[in-house]
Amino acid sequence: MNSQPVSSGTSYDPSLLRQRWTALREAQPRTRIRDAAEQLGVSEAQLLATGVGDDVVRLELRPELLLPRLEALGKVMTLTRNESAVHEKRGVYRKVEVNGAVALALDEDIDLRLFLSRWRFAFAVREARPEGTRRSLHIFDAAGTAVHKVYLEDEAGVDAFEKLVADFSLAEQAREVPVEPVSPPEAPRPDSDIDAVGLVEGWRGLKDTHDFFPLLRRFKVARTQALRLAGPELASPVAPASLTWVLEKVAASGLPIMVFVGNPGAIQIHTGPVKTVKAMGPWMNVLDPSFNLHLRTDHIHTAWVVRKPTSDGVVTSLELFDAAGENIALLFGKRKPGVPESHDWRALMAELVAALPLTEVA
Repeated sequence: MNSQPVSSGTSYDPSLLRQRWTALREAQPRTRIRDAAEQLGVSEAQLLATGVGDDVVRLELRPELLLPRLEALGKVMTLTRNESAVHEKRGVYRKVEVNGAVALALDEDIDLRLFLSRWRFAFAVREARPEGTRRSLHIFDAAGTAVHKVYLEDEAGVDAFEKLVADFSLAEQAREVPVEPVSPPEAPRPDSDIDAVGLVEGWRGLKDTHDFFPLLRRFKVARTQALRLAGPELASPVAPASLTWVLEKVAASGLPIMVFVGNPGAIQIHTGPVKTVKAMGPWMNVLDPSFNLHLRTDHIHTAWVVRKPTSDGVVTSLELFDAAGENIALLFGKRKPGVPESHDWRALMAELVAALPLTEVA
């Protein structure tokens, strides 16, 4: 049974927590740290920090200096996740741009949008494994929830990793992490308070997909609420099984797509084909050499085919949400600014709406 999580201002004993984690790993050796933290009633950052002084080093969090150094690590695996999906990409951390509270990595393989105001704690980890030491960097938010992780995959980058750790190590290597409680999401306003006519008019006038979130903020409407109010011209509800249907179709055809998975501190993007698609229990997986996706299909509460006008024509997406209305993943056809959407992707989305429609939306 889970105990209550350690909250802000509550003292705890990292040594005792370390002992409990050791016992849990002995009983359940395959348990991942995120799941172990949940079982032990703490955040992942708090659990990881119990290793400070052994295999974990606390780092000074200066993203504007840290992020450009990651290219020197060579080939890495970047991992970004939320409660329902894990997105892993392999490549080199190139073309980093830091603009205030937002950073971008714009390489073909490592493609990221990073929201630095959400970043609070950073750690370097040297994990002893039978095949050798696995080196990684872990970023967490104020609640101690993992935002973004980077795993070294190139032995040639070890020296650069060790230099980075030496340069960013905090003088105070504390094992106690002062996390803050998670704020509950704000409840959506009643439909009757939403200017649905103005929302639809603004939606039809979009010039860029990036203008969609500001539109929602302007009308003070939750995302799934907006999809429901917009009507079938702009958003069509489809069955939760749509993800599996789409992945199997694009794997068979070779149609390149874009897969976005994110959390409040990071969004990670895959662009290209997906080839090896495999269901394992509740998880739907993409298991390709440079891209892995693991998504809990039992967490998909609603799915929508969404159409957003842009200066390049309509852009169509499959959007997946959990029961709380939090986004799990977004799928698009492969495209770049200035290039119209693929006709094949648009046709596939039309086929999906016809094949797996959902007539009743809660």
